[in-house]
Amino acid sequence: MRPLDDAQKCKMIVNHAQLLSQIDLNHSFITELANSEVISWPQREHIVNILQPRDRLHSLLELLTRGSVASFNKFIKVLSNEQEHIVPLLLTDGG
Repeated sequence: MRPLDDAQKCKMIVNHAQLLSQIDLNHSFITELANSEVISWPQREHIVNILQPRDRLHSLLELLTRGSVASFNKFIKVLSNEQEHIVPLLLTDGG
């Protein structure tokens, strides 16, 4: 599995604060990420068990930044179905 390229990592880092404030990381969204294999089920359980919503989202963003291109692309697909207004922040040619 190929890790994120520099442009994708840069988008995650540059837009980190906006992502923290805009992504609605509810339980159904987290479950959809696991169903879509963006994150594993153990990672889902870890995230769900974090008490503070901002910390939960920060943990997810860390996993995505350290993850593969395939996982990142799956994340974009889930976002486009669930919270499409956020997608431009993560595309290397927009946002």
